Amino acid sequence: MPNHIPASPVWLFDLDNTLHDASHAIFPAISANMNTYIARVLDDGITPVTQARVDAARLGYWKRYGATLLGMMRHHGVNAADFLSQTHDLKDLRAMMRSETGLGRLLMKLPGRKILLTNAPRDYSTHVMRHLNLGRHFAHHIAIEQMHVHRQLRPKPSKLMLARLLRRHGVAARDCILVEDTLANLKSAKQLGLRTVWVTQYLRLRESSTLAMARPRRLIRPNYVDVKVKSVRQLPKRLQRLRAST
Repeated sequence: MPNHIPASPVWLFDLDNTLHDASHAIFPAISANMNTYIARVLDDGITPVTQARVDAARLGYWKRYGATLLGMMRHHGVNAADFLSQTHDLKDLRAMMRSETGLGRLLMKLPGRKILLTNAPRDYSTHVMRHLNLGRHFAHHIAIEQMHVHRQLRPKPSKLMLARLLRRHGVAARDCILVEDTLANLKSAKQLGLRTVWVTQYLRLRESSTLAMARPRRLIRPNYVDVKVKSVRQLPKRLQRLRAST
């Protein structure tokens, strides 16, 4: 029997580089803050803290754990709240933002509940949503601080966290759609049985930040992506394709 999407699915929307262009100025600023923070943590007064060491820690932990924060917590005893607060301390967030118009109207056209699911901290993501004027369209706002499983922080792409989220909200995986720019997150969601939408317009050809996935040379849709769109504004026109995917 083919899978189906109900008339009112549950949408899980990523925030950065999905609903707005974080690569333009926000991610570079957060990465600079992260470098400063990591350099301070690594400074033992003996071994010089070079940019190469900072980059190795930031990139190495990101590749190993899916988030630099998890590596900093595990190997350096960093406090998650302090790390998130300092790395996301952006003085003029509104001036740094770039986004499309008409996103509110787009969300109104999509049937079903919408949940914001972001690895960003609550304070930052709340301010971004306020500037986008999209908060009222989402039934829930799940930030990284809420992504604990068995008292362990499990941000995307954790399947444990996603499965727990589905149970909490009483939704079957096949009735849920994840809209994301990051392929690793889409892959784990697909493995759980969610439908997946890959948003590509804000991916950069050269991305030095660990906060965003580097854009592949060719944006070929992987088999774990049901629908690839340049912009979330294309979603209403792709609903039939999502319903038909198996």
